[in-house]
Amino acid sequence: MQMQQAWTGVSRLMEITDLLQPKSVVAGLKATSKKQTLQELAKLAAEITGTSERRIFETLLERERLGSTGVGNGIAIPHGKLGDFKRLHGLFARLEKPIDFEAIDEQPVDLIFLLLAPESAGADHLKALARVSRLLRDARMCEKLRGAKGSDGLYMLLTQSEAQAA
Repeated sequence: MQMQQAWTGVSRLMEITDLLQPKSVVAGLKATSKKQTLQELAKLAAEITGTSERRIFETLLERERLGSTGVGNGIAIPHGKLGDFKRLHGLFARLEKPIDFEAIDEQPVDLIFLLLAPESAGADHLKALARVSRLLRDARMCEKLRGAKGSDGLYMLLTQSEAQAA
């Protein structure tokens, strides 16, 4: 029953504010490799979700084995499903320095939107991926994210487009 409450609003679009909280946005994440980046993201996600860092990391690695979630233009959208989650969780990080993420365009990645979903999320997981992808496909938005001051500035940018659209 709790799951139903979390997923009501079927007729409305998935919003970034459904996925992110101010504490789940990080500016200047330090990592030198794809694996280290996923480890750091798993650590942060564990703090936010209360789920095992190891489980999150293994879920992300498993997904990466299927193919890189580096979607091009310096952006990666690692994602995975975990059985004990009650709702979708997002985490946004801007890396201190771009890294090789084995992206489809072979360009280094510096903007990462991590998405974790319950096993039962189904269409909601896809809606969230589509929403994040739409946001990060906007070259002007990415330019602003790369130039934003601190985590608060990043969170404001990530969520402002929704406020303007309302």
